[in-house]
Amino acid sequence: MVGAGPAGLSAAERLAPHARVTLLDRMPSPGRKLLMAGRGGLNLTHSEPIAGFLGRYGAAESWLAGPIAAFPPDALRAWAEGLGQPCFEGSSGRVFPRAMKASPLLRAWLARLDGLGVTVRTRCRLSGFDGDAVRFDTPDGEEAATPDATILALGGASWPRLGSDGSWAGMLAQAGVMLAPFRPANCGFVAGWSPLFADRFAGTPLKSVALAHRGAVSRGDVMLTGAGIEGGAVYPLSASLRDAIAETGEARLTLDLRPDQDVAALAARLARVRGRESLSNMLRKALSLSPASIALLREAGVPPRAPAALAALIKAVPLVLTATAGLDRAISTAGGVARAAVDARFMLTARPGTFVCGEMLDWEAPTGGYLLQASLATGRAAADGLLAWHQEAAGFRKHRSAQAT
Repeated sequence: MVGAGPAGLSAAERLAPHARVTLLDRMPSPGRKLLMAGRGGLNLTHSEPIAGFLGRYGAAESWLAGPIAAFPPDALRAWAEGLGQPCFEGSSGRVFPRAMKASPLLRAWLARLDGLGVTVRTRCRLSGFDGDAVRFDTPDGEEAATPDATILALGGASWPRLGSDGSWAGMLAQAGVMLAPFRPANCGFVAGWSPLFADRFAGTPLKSVALAHRGAVSRGDVMLTGAGIEGGAVYPLSASLRDAIAETGEARLTLDLRPDQDVAALAARLARVRGRESLSNMLRKALSLSPASIALLREAGVPPRAPAALAALIKAVPLVLTATAGLDRAISTAGGVARAAVDARFMLTARPGTFVCGEMLDWEAPTGGYLLQASLATGRAAADGLLAWHQEAAGFRKHRSAQAT
């Protein structure tokens, strides 16, 4: 097995009771990406009803439905609690371990794998394939192995410093594997701020706002960056925004600075402020808008003074996005191994005996537990697929032997 992130660890755990497993990882220690995911509280999964849950995977819903049905959110939660990590459900429906960290869960997980006989080798990087052999670079030089089967869990192309740099794509392409190009997902965007706005407000959050694009609305916080926007309210719309930029060169959306109040209520409050007040004072006194919010209204043009028109602008500040922030800043990626390149067991049709799982597959999902859920579920599915393939192969060999006799 190659790749000791969540998908690889999940596959190893599933496979270990049935086979001798060696798990290789290029980093100095396993689970680096899981530890990063837990920096702000490890979001394991989501309690959303399964129909809506599966819908979060968009075009990949039918592909991932089977693995997630076999290892649904309740099973993931029970698995974590079996590792001594009791979980709780937040007000948003997200599920976290009570420790709110990844390190206790990872330690317990690695201890379980050790007890199952899994051998973990670090600082071993996949370097290519040579027939049935798998080559990898180690601190002692290049090695080659000829395993009965291989599971690849190499991640996408985001977080290169944690090992997921997408360098495996060229190797698989040479082996005849169909790939979809990598694209940033759950990413930030370039908005083209004026230099003054960028210098003053980069790193400033806009709290409890709403973004709207192509009929979809996302609420939460937006972080202003030197180049544009990112944050929890942006990520659920990132696929739509990214695709719009690819289609037309830009994505136009609106930002609601006061989503819990309608235009009439805002206009009434603005009208109560005396007319000689400056625009900034009017917005601050009437609506408690932050300096960043007020400056953002000015970025959109000269704000109107009339209460109704100003209220309408506050409810729909126009933003024009011209590019994504790039793969190296994305939380996850779309693209990778195409669905048509694998069979129902997650085995590469171009390389029988090699299975793939996790974020190296071409799917994407918003943050909120959906990424980790699918990574763990496809890791288990690949392990189950390997066992099924091995049993089929053993049965075929037994049948051929009986025929020869």
